[in-house]
Amino acid sequence: MTTVLLVRHGLTAVTGKILLGWTPGVSLDERGRRQASDLAGRLGNIPLAAIVSSPLERCRETAGTIAARRPDGPQAPDGAQPVAVDERFGECRYGDWTGQELAVLAKDPLWAVVQSHPSAVVFPGPEGEALRDTQARGVTAVREWNDRLGPDATWLLCSHGDVIRTIVADALGMHLDMYHRVTIDPCSLTVIRYGERRPFVRRINDIGGDVAELLPPPPEPAGQAATGDGGGDGAAGPSAGAGAASRPALGPDEVVGGGAGSYPPPAGGAAV
Repeated sequence: MTTVLLVRHGLTAVTGKILLGWTPGVSLDERGRRQASDLAGRLGNIPLAAIVSSPLERCRETAGTIAARRPDGPQAPDGAQPVAVDERFGECRYGDWTGQELAVLAKDPLWAVVQSHPSAVVFPGPEGEALRDTQARGVTAVREWNDRLGPDATWLLCSHGDVIRTIVADALGMHLDMYHRVTIDPCSLTVIRYGERRPFVRRINDIGGDVAELLPPPPEPAGQAATGDGGGDGAAGPSAGAGAASRPALGPDEVVGGGAGSYPPPAGGAAV
């Protein structure tokens, strides 16, 4: 089974306030860099066949932080791994909505349609994209990378909240009109395993905890046949919740473009 680790980029100064879309030149802020560093530490022992990113800066910076802290191996000599960029994992093209405040967009009549019937929406303007096309390009790209890397690979994709939510909706067999029910916080980890017959969503919006189940299994002793566990495509390691650290309460992430999510401030610091 090919395992895909889907990571949303870390926080920027305007995450949850502005609908960034493809706005260039937006980098992680101090909180986002800290989030990326924390996640890189959590994933530091997980071998990755590839690290793939959206072309936008906030994703490339997040992926680059993870790529710089890899276990030494063929994919990551000296503990650093290259990051491949795939435009198909770029943010939804929001057209004329790009760069506008979410509080302003909420007054647009189209906003209610986006929230209740997103599969019908094409964002306004010549550069606007249909959300269903965002999903199609993202899902197609994931499956092409799965085929390229093979059934035993684990690889990481760094993308955007809406893109990841549409990929999760596809894996769950969920209609796109319900994708708002999936929360994807900044720098969260979502894990999908793709088998021959169906995908299995192992984690959604994980913002802290043990990732030991993502390690490859130890090799079978010589001469011992693999027994499996009778689970077919669903066979996988221990429960994702085993040993998980306590997590902060999550806030709603129900708007297009995602929200800033729940990010605990450093000890003694002010709330963010």
